[in-house]
Amino acid sequence: MPTLWDPETRAALVRRVAALSPAATPRWGTFTAPRMLAHLTDALRMATGELPVARRPVPWVLYTPPFKQLIIHVLPFPRGAPTAPELLARPLGSDPVELDGERAAFAGALDRFAARGCAGVWPDHPAFGPLRGSTWGVLQARHADHHLRQFGV
Repeated sequence: MPTLWDPETRAALVRRVAALSPAATPRWGTFTAPRMLAHLTDALRMATGELPVARRPVPWVLYTPPFKQLIIHVLPFPRGAPTAPELLARPLGSDPVELDGERAAFAGALDRFAARGCAGVWPDHPAFGPLRGSTWGVLQARHADHHLRQFGV
């Protein structure tokens, strides 16, 4: 299972981000490449507690461990799933300069995530509630993969 606790997984994500073109069009959804990368960066910032995100009212099943684990670890991420507004707050176009800035911001957020270490107390997820560091690592790796595949990288 890919996880951000694996240095090779992080390196592969950085390589894929480097291959992202500012003119890339999404296979689904409405993100521009820089906005998608800003979304991934802000998701990492949410995971480390740098970006506070309000808890969302969701069906109780998302808090139930067997279902929560199935959604996070096994099921494919749905296209067009609801997203916390805080993770969509930075409107960006498709300017190459914006993409370069977002590449650097993503790499920095990824480094801060890894430096935090897997152990310890982690912020609650707005939909899934309390998560361990190990689960955050899988969730963030799968989330990044989902959106990079959205842009064909």
